[in-house]
Amino acid sequence: MTILVIAEHTNAALAPATLNTVAAAAKIGGDIHVLVAGSACGAAADAAGKIAGVAKVLVADNAAFAHQLPENVAPLVAELGKGYSHILAAATSNGKNILPRVAAALDVDQISEIIAVESADTFKRPIYAGNAIATVQSSAAVKVITVRATGFDPVAAEGGSAAVEAVGGAADAGKSAFVGEELAKSDRPELTAAKIVVSGGRGMQNGDNFKHLYALADKLGAAVGASRAAVDAGFVPNDMQVGQTGKIVAPQLYIAVGISGAIQHLAGMKDSKVIVAINKDEEAPIFQVADYGLVADLFEAVPELEKLV
Repeated sequence: MTILVIAEHTNAALAPATLNTVAAAAKIGGDIHVLVAGSACGAAADAAGKIAGVAKVLVADNAAFAHQLPENVAPLVAELGKGYSHILAAATSNGKNILPRVAAALDVDQISEIIAVESADTFKRPIYAGNAIATVQSSAAVKVITVRATGFDPVAAEGGSAAVEAVGGAADAGKSAFVGEELAKSDRPELTAAKIVVSGGRGMQNGDNFKHLYALADKLGAAVGASRAAVDAGFVPNDMQVGQTGKIVAPQLYIAVGISGAIQHLAGMKDSKVIVAINKDEEAPIFQVADYGLVADLFEAVPELEKLV
């Protein structure tokens, strides 16, 4: 049994979610191969070769894979994947864009966002916004799976010495082209990788008031997130959204400020190790999942908290 893991990377470096995906592959058992598809991606391939437990790294270095367009990468993965028992990718925007196409090309069902491995053909995944856990068994010849990174502790990034092998195959499908991107730049940690996250909700009232959370986050070395209500209201950009339709986080500490605790938001953060909620409504659902709750006006509580840090 051999498993193919699709690396999440920036050509220059691996994304942390790759280590969680390899951890899921290790739970399945068997040899683990990692595919790095990119352009001038030697640094990412070298990093993949050092991951503990990886037996081989496949490198597809082609200009067509520079921005990992799914129309180009999916045919490559489908072609290579025919020789594997499992194909895994992180349940990121990238992974969720590529793997459904791979599953369709291989004519198999996809198993989405697994959080646990029961056996080589049986997995657990959340449904109904995480209110229920489904146990899914697949008889597909090739099991195509996305992995929720928060469900698996990452393997060590160092310690491996995998062989690196160049592969050819599908390239530019001619169906799409990369035009450009606008990346949000911040000195704070990336939201899904941060150990501490401070999030604000509708209770922040407007985008200017997020300055209170930024100040607290800077002292804590934390990332700043937001609920869907805050994003929809235009307080902050959508790349800060935490929740079922945003980013899934599981930091050591999650501080929810002015967030009521709608089921959609809880689905994205309830696996956090410690949850602190600040809300003036003592009946807010967020207090049902919080380890520590403070019923107070956030505009008084957050500045006071910042002074204590």
